[in-house]
Amino acid sequence: MKILILTQYFPPEVGAPQNRLFELAVRLQQKGADVSILTAMPNYPQMQVHDAYKGKFYHYEEMNQLHVHRSWIYVSRSKGIVKRLLNYFSFVKTSFWIGWIKLGKFDYILCESPPLFLGITAYLLKKLKGAKLIFNVSDLWPESAEKLGLVTNRFFLNSATKLEEFLYRKSDLISGQTQGIVKNISSRFPDKKIYWMPNGVDLNYYKVGAVESNWRQQNKFEPTDFLLLYAGIIGHAQGLEVIILAAEKLKAYTAIKFVLVGSGPEKERLLQLKKELKIDNVFFFDAVTKKEMPAIITAIDVAVIPLKRLDLFKGAIPSKIFENLAMKKPILLGVEGEAKELFIDEGKCGLAFIPEDESDLASKTLELFNNRTTLGQLGENGFTYVERKFTRDKIANEFWDFINENK
Repeated sequence: MKILILTQYFPPEVGAPQNRLFELAVRLQQKGADVSILTAMPNYPQMQVHDAYKGKFYHYEEMNQLHVHRSWIYVSRSKGIVKRLLNYFSFVKTSFWIGWIKLGKFDYILCESPPLFLGITAYLLKKLKGAKLIFNVSDLWPESAEKLGLVTNRFFLNSATKLEEFLYRKSDLISGQTQGIVKNISSRFPDKKIYWMPNGVDLNYYKVGAVESNWRQQNKFEPTDFLLLYAGIIGHAQGLEVIILAAEKLKAYTAIKFVLVGSGPEKERLLQLKKELKIDNVFFFDAVTKKEMPAIITAIDVAVIPLKRLDLFKGAIPSKIFENLAMKKPILLGVEGEAKELFIDEGKCGLAFIPEDESDLASKTLELFNNRTTLGQLGENGFTYVERKFTRDKIANEFWDFINENK
């Protein structure tokens, strides 16, 4: 079976879709599939093409026996909508040409959305290559862009919605990262085959005791410090000011310290907020590679996982949940809906706080700070839960069975 994964984002970039698609591709290859990747020159989230790929229109490489084809993409650090669209559509165009000219035929094309517009390339290549199209939805777009206020132009939103619906109709199979996404699409397209393909974790990589960590000492934290970690994109959706404001409420507790690792469009604003509030219990670090994350997770006590309080996010499951639970770190989850039902109510992997409510986050932080027995038990619960339901191997095996049953 020949499978093409079409995605704008792929390693060596760091991020949730990059890791998820790479891990899936490796395991499908191990199952006997011949897997190729069609992706962009790596640039995310710094929005600067990595040095090794600068000036290239096309680049081929192999990663873990995967055939990786890269095409040129327009990159700009501007946050304006025009520059963003140029970024998306430049890759739509170049990926189509590379896919048409450089690549052979495939049985399946798995297209990652967002960006939604990449579905145009996927549909055209499906027709040219005689392949079945699997449209993999990790975020409902344009709905999420509209509800976050990132896009307000009605003509654009209506046009994007028509494209979204067209791509769903033309897909042979649709997969969604959360049950909320699956239910949303199923309600609109009841005749389509839609599959829940959740995110997960490689327990051999994120493994307790697998690495010796001196990260805490290197960054001058004390052994008695109670470290709470947010690691990921510092963006609009996360509502990370809740961490800064909760830290202000807890500044009398000198051992409690919040650590934010990552980069993104909201970082400068949050740094300014920290400065205005004159607090010294919040620490910012630059984004790190996947290789560095196990040592950081080993060093911390609790992971904080927030999102803004929007109905849109009641179907969201942030990927950083899995890595922390795999390493027996409990979570403070500021996400309502599906994530809370799975990881708090069912899995008993941590405590929930009301999204965007700094008082509740501060209160739940103190609850864990003052009860280390509960802290340890929640960590054990989290590991047991992801081991049972969310390993990369389990997810890949079930997806392999699904596509073989629907040939």
